[in-house]
Amino acid sequence: MHSICSQATTVPISNFASGSRSPALAFSKQVNLRFCGLRKEAFGFSGLTHSCSSRVPFSSRGYSKKISASAESNGTPPKSFDYDLIIIGAGVGGHGAALHAVEKGLKTAIIEGDVVGGTCVNRGCVPSKALLAVSGKMRELQSEHHMKALGLQVSAAGYDRQGVADHANNLASKIRNNLTNSMKSLGIDILTGVGTIVGPQKVKFGKVGLPDSIVTAKDIIIATGSVPFVPKGIEVDGKTVITSDHALKLESVPDWIAIVGSGYIGLEFSDVYTALGSEVTFIEALDQLMPGFDPEIGKLAQRVLINPRKIDYHTGVFATKITPAKDGKPVTIELVDAKTKEPKDTLEVDAALIATGRSPFTNGLGLENINVVTQRGFIPVDERMRVIDANGNLIPHLYCIGDANGKMMLAHAASAQGISVVEQVTGRDHVLNHLSIPAACFTHPEISMVGLTEPQAREKAEKEGFEVSVAKTSFKANTKALAENEGEGLAKLIYRPDNGEILGVHIFGLHAADLIHEASNAIALGTRIQVRLLCIKQISCGPLFFPKLCSLTIFNHAGHKICRSRTSHTFRSSR
Repeated sequence: MHSICSQATTVPISNFASGSRSPALAFSKQVNLRFCGLRKEAFGFSGLTHSCSSRVPFSSRGYSKKISASAESNGTPPKSFDYDLIIIGAGVGGHGAALHAVEKGLKTAIIEGDVVGGTCVNRGCVPSKALLAVSGKMRELQSEHHMKALGLQVSAAGYDRQGVADHANNLASKIRNNLTNSMKSLGIDILTGVGTIVGPQKVKFGKVGLPDSIVTAKDIIIATGSVPFVPKGIEVDGKTVITSDHALKLESVPDWIAIVGSGYIGLEFSDVYTALGSEVTFIEALDQLMPGFDPEIGKLAQRVLINPRKIDYHTGVFATKITPAKDGKPVTIELVDAKTKEPKDTLEVDAALIATGRSPFTNGLGLENINVVTQRGFIPVDERMRVIDANGNLIPHLYCIGDANGKMMLAHAASAQGISVVEQVTGRDHVLNHLSIPAACFTHPEISMVGLTEPQAREKAEKEGFEVSVAKTSFKANTKALAENEGEGLAKLIYRPDNGEILGVHIFGLHAADLIHEASNAIALGTRIQVRLLCIKQISCGPLFFPKLCSLTIFNHAGHKICRSRTSHTFRSSR
């Protein structure tokens, strides 16, 4: 559940490519850099020695033909179309694709069977950030030591549960309305009902009990998102055994809640519940908490986010059966050893939150009509998000973005994928570099990351035969963090010393989710980095994230040194 990259920034290409080895890169016309995470081809770059037009297999397509409804049979592609583009699903991914399609001049419709905004706006990113904003302020106000260190005196902090819940709900409603209004104002048709593919370039939609309507389109994007995954043996009643969908309504704050799963969702809710007074027990199937994070970052995060708080945990166990509270009895959780499968313990708690991840929402899409077989529920796609059928063939004019394809289950990744697809259907070959897409966990303090973890990088290095280097610095050397008495944190850079390629960046600390975008942009643009430890000393505003590495030098893909400005977040190019 993460924030959306929605702002477009226009920057002259010459800022990045001046003095390039390729004359084709030395032009200065402006491009729109809203295509977060696209490879260099997205900006017209195709490499250090190739022209910007060297890889465009897609031909430009005209869209001046008359739009008319098709009466063709389901198995035959229609000869004319109601729309240039139909998007099934009006979540963040579908919304981003629809807006970009209109910018490109496409007649666009979006089909939604639930509510505009999807999981992110209604049951994910948006309401969770509202709750986390409350938990952050509560945590700060409750820390007497922290406040005294700043010279502040605050009386006992309290909260109104319904007021907090209303804040989250009102924010979701506001953002949902904004998304709806933005599409309507641009002339995007919002078709209400469940969308089903009935044949090539043909979709039906409708509400239960009412006749279906059929529409056709030159291209179709599936953007149906995901739902909470609930393992077998767990009975969800929505009151005492809940998923993140229920938890975001904050209908209660239990005295003791078990959270099954210690990933992004579980960590964020542990931050909310403990700030509001709950005790938390984590149940994690793997041998360590936060298994998806870089191990070094996870170890530090556990020391700061879990150990000092009212949190205990069980690792290496499965919750094989969870029974909701009823008839005065508490929630019961039966645990078994993850390796031996032998019974290990039984917990009795006030509530249980199932945070075991999400499943793609792909049932009922009519995939059987186009010979598509899902893989663990996910729709198979290639690197350009083109759907692959059961025989391994690409299905023309059909794409799948976001959680439904399983490549990267983040809201802003879905949006970036949608924009990339629209670029393709309008004649430009765009391939999204998923390793440049950042992720963040909005705990207090935050965790953020982009690229590979250290174990992943070392595994890749062993296979491909190169060395890996790591540069780190503590937030205790960061004056901005110390000014806020938030010195707990670590910034970690993983790179190749032979060619300077950035493999991954991981940050735990104050404003980590903001800082990670510099690393994300560097990876997306192919920036190279060379760290020279000529001297180590404390400086107030060090280059990039590493204030203790006073001689950090960054090189762009053309081999020219880039130094970070001390007075802004821009880069300036120098020889």
